[in-house]
Amino acid sequence: MSGNGRAIDDAVAARRRTKMISGLRGLRSSPSSPATGQAGNGAGDVERCDLCGVEIPAEHEHLLHLGDRRILCACATCWAQRSGDAELRPTGTRVVWLDHFELPDELWARLEVPIGLAFFMRSSSIGGMVAMYPSPAGATESELKLGSWEDLCALNPELESLEPDAEALVVNRMSEPPAYVIAPIDECYGLVGAIKMSWEGISGGDAIERAVPTFFARLRKRSGARA
Repeated sequence: MSGNGRAIDDAVAARRRTKMISGLRGLRSSPSSPATGQAGNGAGDVERCDLCGVEIPAEHEHLLHLGDRRILCACATCWAQRSGDAELRPTGTRVVWLDHFELPDELWARLEVPIGLAFFMRSSSIGGMVAMYPSPAGATESELKLGSWEDLCALNPELESLEPDAEALVVNRMSEPPAYVIAPIDECYGLVGAIKMSWEGISGGDAIERAVPTFFARLRKRSGARA
């Protein structure tokens, strides 16, 4: 099956299973999110800090609200003063391209992710690993079985370094070859937002085909890995 065909089939499967999986999260996407690359709706659009309301530049810091799993745009002052709040976490900064990552088909099946695109983060709020993947409604969440994740870490010890809440392992098994990268969590949510905003009909149209290659090309460039 071609990459495009597999992407469409996976998107249809995700749509059918959306109501069967708990933890559906809406996603807030800012007009100039670094992950979506989308511009605002008009010349008068202004980015503002989600914490104090002050105007902020297009390039700004982000904080993750742990309870809502929501990305907050933050001015420099709020980022510095609020990063230590119990319910907030700074998003990660590193991008690590994993060229020699091991993920056998059998182990992927045990992770029980219904589509070939997902990101995996260690959540301090639930004390375990969660998988999130795009859907028409935003980010759909599924808690991982501990044994499956431990087996994946045994094959790929670099996963032990994942910073809780701040960064995630991103998996793209729709591409050939598959791509694996550790990325900041705001980038991961931004990818979900880009797909959600351009989703059309049941299958999503070409939302996934448009957003995913751009996302991974940018992360590869940031990581310094060769194409």
